[in-house]
Amino acid sequence: MSDVLTTEYSVSGMTCSHCENAVKEEVSTLETVVDVQVDVSTGRVTVTSTTSLDDTRVREAIDEAGY
Repeated sequence: MSDVLTTEYSVSGMTCSHCENAVKEEVSTLETVVDVQVDVSTGRVTVTSTTSLDDTRVREAIDEAGY
């Protein structure tokens, strides 16, 4: 398996499983993303990818999810 990179983001406003699913769905669409873990209680979104991510594109995906 190729090397993977893990990047953590802080997201405010998430309060439930719907929030979690919306963020996962949007961020997962980004190219090279292989996994997205969302912890609503801490506001952390951990993204695993095969290449370095463009933080702006990740923020846009999170904005698209409503957060």
